[in-house]
Amino acid sequence: MSFRPVAYVARHVQAFLGSLGRLARNPLATMLTLVVIALALALPLGLKIFVTNARAATGDFANALDISVYLRTDVSLEKAEQLARSARERPDVAEVTLIPADQALAEFREHSGFAAALQVLQENPLPHVLHVRPTRESSSPAAIETLRRYFAAWPEVEIVQLDTEWVLRFNAILELLRRFLAIAALVLAVGVLAVVGNTIRLEILNRRAEIEVTKLVGGSNAFVRRPFLYTGALYGLGGALLALGIVVAAVVALEGPVATLAQSYGSEYTLTGPAREDVGALLAGGVLLGWIGAWIAAARHLRDIEPRA
Repeated sequence: MSFRPVAYVARHVQAFLGSLGRLARNPLATMLTLVVIALALALPLGLKIFVTNARAATGDFANALDISVYLRTDVSLEKAEQLARSARERPDVAEVTLIPADQALAEFREHSGFAAALQVLQENPLPHVLHVRPTRESSSPAAIETLRRYFAAWPEVEIVQLDTEWVLRFNAILELLRRFLAIAALVLAVGVLAVVGNTIRLEILNRRAEIEVTKLVGGSNAFVRRPFLYTGALYGLGGALLALGIVVAAVVALEGPVATLAQSYGSEYTLTGPAREDVGALLAGGVLLGWIGAWIAAARHLRDIEPRA
């Protein structure tokens, strides 16, 4: 039998419209299923938006990681400049700023309020300081610790201080949330497969007589399976759209309080919703999960239904 594209497309359109009509004829059952799927899909999307907004609200703390390298007071300015050049040659260092002792004393005198008392000092007690900023790729706790030990091993160094250890803790919390997000997405995806699979299983059992007649007149398993696959994909798409609506509604509800809180701290930060790639991943993932769940249920149960003589 030759392949006829028009007839092939017509059969798919017919299966799609038939599946859509059956869902529309049972609005309550369809809506309950969609709500369960939507809640399962909305949770990982909401967590991702939370992590994204947390990073944006803090201005991406990866750029705030600084290491202060305090040199010994007997180290000359020329030696400090040489050490700064050596530090800039490391691939894990993005920027090195040398603060000479005279400049540090002048700034301290200007901002500390002890200008008169500092006049009695015979010598400058402050050392030269190197402010080292690591690259974004080297901002993990292990990389920062390696960099700190490197500078601490210099004989000209008195103290190496990590100015923003709390940033490392915050980034560690965000990394924990990202991993929790991945685990939650995997677990909830399995839940969506189970919901769709069980719904399609019940649909197959309710239409058992129709399936037997279709097979009796020569309908193949692929032909019988097609409308159930479209039903699963529609469940996934509808659940994803409902999940998107839930998340967007939550963002809109929280946008005002978040803006008020940000203004109290002198910030103009505003809450952001799902990005375009998030929406695309959500819709594609919903359709794919619905399709797979329907395929598993159909493949398992259609084999057990054979026409009776």
